[in-house]
Amino acid sequence: MSQFFSIHPENPQLRLIRQSVEIVRKGGLIIFPTDSAYALGCHLGDKKALDKIRMIRQLSKEHNFTLMCRDLSELSLYAKIDNQLYRSLKAHTPGPYTFILEGTSEVPRRLLHQKRKTIGLRIPKSQVALALLEELGEPIMSVSLIMPGDDYPLTDPHDMRSMLEHSVDLIIDGGYCGLESTTVVDFSGAYPEITRQGIGKFEDFAP
Repeated sequence: MSQFFSIHPENPQLRLIRQSVEIVRKGGLIIFPTDSAYALGCHLGDKKALDKIRMIRQLSKEHNFTLMCRDLSELSLYAKIDNQLYRSLKAHTPGPYTFILEGTSEVPRRLLHQKRKTIGLRIPKSQVALALLEELGEPIMSVSLIMPGDDYPLTDPHDMRSMLEHSVDLIIDGGYCGLESTTVVDFSGAYPEITRQGIGKFEDFAP
């Protein structure tokens, strides 16, 4: 049976944030709000929780996971970023974008794309997500909460509770997030390339 916390979307209660992070540190799987859709998240190095996410979402081993970071300095630890790219990312973070970048040795190999050695990274604008990341002190490994066969993410935390209370350790009700996922921009090639159109505008990255 999962726990259920109601956390204010603009002024997250520190006591509940700390309890949430303790669940993550102990290997728990959580559902939490972001600036796009709700997400499933776990500790970066937790293979067991990662396997549970794959089972819930019915994901293949080739699926790209996302490291949710608190700021650009943390993102730069897990991805190779030159000065020009840094300026571009700085202009669009925090925000509803996921960036596909070449990973560094800090990224667990099981999270990297098997052939391209890339990883998805993003910096959310959600106050709840940022508070979790700040308290944790490292990225959260995450995917959007889209159930198998669905086209859109779940939006009602009470629906999430009825469907997943025996599959996750914590559900955070942080209010309505919306139906759109992040816009995914691939920076691993010569030019930025959109791989998924979401809530963020891709035109801003056009060369």
